Amino acid sequence: MIIKSSFTSVEEDFSFQKLNGGVKMKESIAQKQQEVKEVVERIKNAASVVVFKYQGLTVEQFQSLRREMRSQGGEISVIKNNISRRAVKECGYDDFADAFVGPVAVAFSTDAVAPAKVLFKAAKAENSKVEIIKGVVDGDVYSFDDLKKLSTLPSYETLLTQLAAGMLGTVSQLAIGLNMLVEKGQEA
Repeated sequence: MIIKSSFTSVEEDFSFQKLNGGVKMKESIAQKQQEVKEVVERIKNAASVVVFKYQGLTVEQFQSLRREMRSQGGEISVIKNNISRRAVKECGYDDFADAFVGPVAVAFSTDAVAPAKVLFKAAKAENSKVEIIKGVVDGDVYSFDDLKKLSTLPSYETLLTQLAAGMLGTVSQLAIGLNMLVEKGQEA
């Protein structure tokens, strides 16, 4: 009888572990679903999202890259690939999901050009291990080549300044021309 009671307690202990493991699994799934929702929100709130490989960077180099991205109004995160794939698929970027393979990091920014500029600048550095893969900019999936072109564009503020300077030049030339006509009309 002692053996039977000992055996019964082992069975009860085993069933408790099964039940307890089931609870942990449900909590784990709920936690992962929450993480996917958070990544979906970050993607939806960002003007651009760029995925890049960082393997081979030292911690100091990676932290420096993060600081540079923060100074440009962005952020870099390392997110589990499965969670990232689920999030981008939920956002409707199925073509973007294949970028999440191996050790990759994700750059988020409200500026469409900043992440590409910062990452390409880091990739050009001597002995750099940064390798840009793909990105989403203003709702469109961009390849490496598209992101490279984007990184050469001036910032939004610079473009506005150039536009204003161009318009000001045209307006001032018009004013000079009109002034010359008025002066010529007064002479006649």
